Amino acid sequence: MTATATRRRRTPDAHAFPTRPYDLVKEFVVALIVVAVLTTVLAAVFSSPDEKSITLSDWAKKAPNDVVATAAGELAGTTTSAGYGPPYNNAATGQTLGPIALQKWAGVRLPVDSAQDLVITPLRAVEGDAALAGAVSTWSSAAGDQQTKWATAYANALTAAPDGNPAAVKPSAGYGPVPVLAAKFLQLARTGGLEGALDASGNFYKGDATRGLLLLSDGAYLEDQARARNLGGDQWGMMNETGNYPGQPWMWLYTFWYQVKPFSTSDNADAQVWALMMVLTLGLVLVPFIPGVRSIPRWVPVHRLIWRNYYRHQT
Repeated sequence: MTATATRRRRTPDAHAFPTRPYDLVKEFVVALIVVAVLTTVLAAVFSSPDEKSITLSDWAKKAPNDVVATAAGELAGTTTSAGYGPPYNNAATGQTLGPIALQKWAGVRLPVDSAQDLVITPLRAVEGDAALAGAVSTWSSAAGDQQTKWATAYANALTAAPDGNPAAVKPSAGYGPVPVLAAKFLQLARTGGLEGALDASGNFYKGDATRGLLLLSDGAYLEDQARARNLGGDQWGMMNETGNYPGQPWMWLYTFWYQVKPFSTSDNADAQVWALMMVLTLGLVLVPFIPGVRSIPRWVPVHRLIWRNYYRHQT
């Protein structure tokens, strides 16, 4: 008989070992309750608030004057999106890095005509409104200079009115169809139809929110909401979550540069900070190959203090 067979024969039977009752279901239930309670408590203490997304309908209901002013600005071509440049239009050069025009080199990949795509096209899709149809027809048949003149005059009148209230603007033929267009635009936004019209424009799957986001960001309401939650960009920018919550702390080095000059006052801060971070990252990767820098651990042996027990036995 082989040694292997002998060892197998001498192996005790599992039933010969002592046993005791064990309630697996009870352990599972207790563990589930403990984990659920800990998760709830820790989430309540350390999690960030779940802010609901801002819709165009919310915007229209809470800041109607801002919607009207934004519509007039889009028609006048004075909004941020209208003068942004690539990838939406050619109105500006965009971010540059020295002689390299980064945005311009990338080109216009998502063409957006602020007046046409954000205001006129959604209004043109509204049916059964003779006043709106007439205003759209008048606008579309006018020359570009005339359109700009109308919209600029109305936008200036809204700026001069108390709280930007359209009702406080004195009637004038110099506004052309713009007051009607802006009022109908507000009405469409309140119903929730504007968001659907913008998201469906130029997209087969009808889920592109680019135009809706551009429109919302052109108004003052979104920025006001952001600043009310300490998200204005001058308070650590994108690393800060809503309220006083810290957000992603590992991004502090990136967002730190936006708070200091020359980046804090530069129109090309995005490109400049990105380039600086690439240089710093490259420097970190090349630390083992940089004379002097790679010798810092030998000159400043902090690691020996941290691992003192190990080095005590090694010497």
